Amino acid sequence: MIQKSKPKVGVISLGCPRNLVDSEVLLGTLQRDGFSIVDIHEADIGIVNTCAFIEDAKKESIEMILELAQLKKAGRLESVIVAGCMVQRYGDVLGKEFPEVDAFIGTDQITKITHILRKSKDKKGLCETSKRPSFIYDHTHPRVFITPRHYMYVKITEGCDNLCSYCVIPAIKGRFRSRTIESVLEETEAASKERKISEINLVGQDTTLYGKDIYGRPAIVELLKRICALDHGRRWIRLLYAYPSHIEDDLIELIAMENSLCKYIDLPIQHINDRILKKMHRSMTKDDIEDLIAKIREKIPGVLLRSSVIVGFPGETEEQFEELLDFIKHTRFDRLGVFTYSREESTPAYEYGAQLDEETKTERFDKIMAVQKEIAESLNESYKGRTVEVLIDEKREGEDGIYVGRTQGDAPEVDGEVFVKAKGTEIEPGDFVNVKITDTLEYDLVGDVSP
Repeated sequence: MIQKSKPKVGVISLGCPRNLVDSEVLLGTLQRDGFSIVDIHEADIGIVNTCAFIEDAKKESIEMILELAQLKKAGRLESVIVAGCMVQRYGDVLGKEFPEVDAFIGTDQITKITHILRKSKDKKGLCETSKRPSFIYDHTHPRVFITPRHYMYVKITEGCDNLCSYCVIPAIKGRFRSRTIESVLEETEAASKERKISEINLVGQDTTLYGKDIYGRPAIVELLKRICALDHGRRWIRLLYAYPSHIEDDLIELIAMENSLCKYIDLPIQHINDRILKKMHRSMTKDDIEDLIAKIREKIPGVLLRSSVIVGFPGETEEQFEELLDFIKHTRFDRLGVFTYSREESTPAYEYGAQLDEETKTERFDKIMAVQKEIAESLNESYKGRTVEVLIDEKREGEDGIYVGRTQGDAPEVDGEVFVKAKGTEIEPGDFVNVKITDTLEYDLVGDVSP
């Protein structure tokens, strides 16, 4: 008897690391249910996990849907599935826009993917979403990791209750919710037994509020202590998306004291002018933000601060923008993400008056990026001659003895890299090496392996 081959599935994950975790859970579910996971160009079924946070993300998602639809039209895919945030946000509307798509599934439906695939054979354009998203994966859900084998993302919270006036996350992902400490520990412990994990990145829309819904108080410090206590070897533990108003003194003290915790704080402030912060529904003032940054830098020597800001928010005057620009010049963030305001329907800011034109937004974006480029170059220059610990991510193809890695101050994908020369030295991805910095690039470093 001829055995039927497994159906082959390829998944493209767009957007943030939180989305990537969802994609890994989706893949794990499919693999458990008998599907073969392959590259999208070898697949029978193509799935795109979309992002719909801002306009640029929506455009990227639409372009990928159209690309998969073309592959189906050419006979290279049997079916196309669209999943994630864009479906959760726009639902049935997408079916009218993309008749080539076989099924649309929201953020709560990723573990129901096999059932939906079967249903879509009889009902083209099937769309399944939840009115009030409530799903959050746990350690019992299978995952197929699509990150390099030596690091992983662990999502500890989902949704958000902060209700910033420009943000669609609460509408897409629902109310804030956490996993239990035990679930997070079981997942990290299991992954560590399967492979060498050199870096654990904890993610969520608001990681500093972790546990409040379960334990009646934030429990991020307890969680971090428990993860550090499980550390079976030398590795980094990185906390991402630390909402500024929820950063407490005990968290700062723990990061300062615990060797396993990266001396890196991701602190999205979004603006510095008090009037704009109030319109954004942010709960901190300029003085609060400045005091917090000063405290972090005092209590954690050598800490690297990453932040993000939005330019062109409705009603932002030239004077308010200059205040933000001066603050960035003075504060000198080690890493900075800059975004132009994206007017998103169903958010309070969508209805605000004094919406700025795109040209003004772009000019302000360019000004801040130019300032940050100078800051980054200056900070990088200070590394020359220093020896730093680097986590190796990959060996450069076709270049003998050249590797690419990151310092403790560089999160995967979003920050800088270190180009490491190590000819004649045996190094593997996931290894930590000491590197003497010999040169700098715009946002990256260059160095030699140091004995």
